[in-house]
Amino acid sequence: MAANLTPQYLEAEKRYREAKTIPEKIECLEEMLRLMPKHKATEKLQAQHKTKLAQLREDAQKSGAGKHGLSVLIDKQGAGQVVCLGPPNSGKSSLIKALTGADPEIGDYPFTTRTAAPYMMKFENVKVQLIDFPPITAEFLESSQVEMIKVADAVLVAADAADPDSPGLLEIVFSRLREKRIELVGEDFAPPAEEAVRIFRKKTILAATKADRDGAEAGLEALKFFYAAQIPILAVSAVTGDGLEELRRRVFDVLHVIRVYSKVPGKKAEHDSPFVLPRGSDVMRIASAVHKDFVEKLAYARLWRGNEISGLMVNRDFKLEDEDVVELHLS
Repeated sequence: MAANLTPQYLEAEKRYREAKTIPEKIECLEEMLRLMPKHKATEKLQAQHKTKLAQLREDAQKSGAGKHGLSVLIDKQGAGQVVCLGPPNSGKSSLIKALTGADPEIGDYPFTTRTAAPYMMKFENVKVQLIDFPPITAEFLESSQVEMIKVADAVLVAADAADPDSPGLLEIVFSRLREKRIELVGEDFAPPAEEAVRIFRKKTILAATKADRDGAEAGLEALKFFYAAQIPILAVSAVTGDGLEELRRRVFDVLHVIRVYSKVPGKKAEHDSPFVLPRGSDVMRIASAVHKDFVEKLAYARLWRGNEISGLMVNRDFKLEDEDVVELHLS
């Protein structure tokens, strides 16, 4: 039986062969596993990739213990992994507390956050992993932080809207990241066709924090003047809650994933436990996510989409959208 590997998979495989560092190899292998068709012909290849991935993660952990005790990687959980960056006293940890309900250490002094720590943010019926990072300055940027940013799905940057120095402090953050070949971009950014070196471009949202404080309105305009053309900016307040719900939505959207519900014939869909799939996934992708044997046995599917589509028979390559309900019929 043919494996039927897609062009996207083969491109990821090419990047894996060319990868020079362990995090780069891990990122490529994870992408290859996501893109690989799940059926009997690829079972052996899947097992080989998972074995390689486990070994690389183990090697990364062994080699990644720096003097500050940061590990190179934090295992991804939920619908996606978003690293949260910012200069000192940007309001980042307070924002994470407001978004997740967790209790990271918070203080009005630099470097309250000393190590990277994961928290889970609920968005409707899924959770997104937020990684709280120590602040980035001209003097401080751990190599382990750099590697975590490279493999993360997206970036959330915090900047104090009430601090007139925020644009300059942010430029230090962006400059340090550019030194490490990391570029923070908006969703609409189109990369050039060819580049001399590989650039790690991460989809990014800028949260202008402390929007409830005096001077925040002028500070927000300054941030927009310097950065609105590069990345989207949203004013938020961890104190009043303003902007937090919209920020949750934007964080989910920047992950480029969709929620799909599997429905058993004759029963209702369970909307509290969606399958999270890459944007652009088709019926075959949800079939393989439900069970690997469904790929070979799938005859057709029926689809429900809001008030637009009800029980429509669709083929294997039908493209899915967020919150579609799919009923799989086997041969």
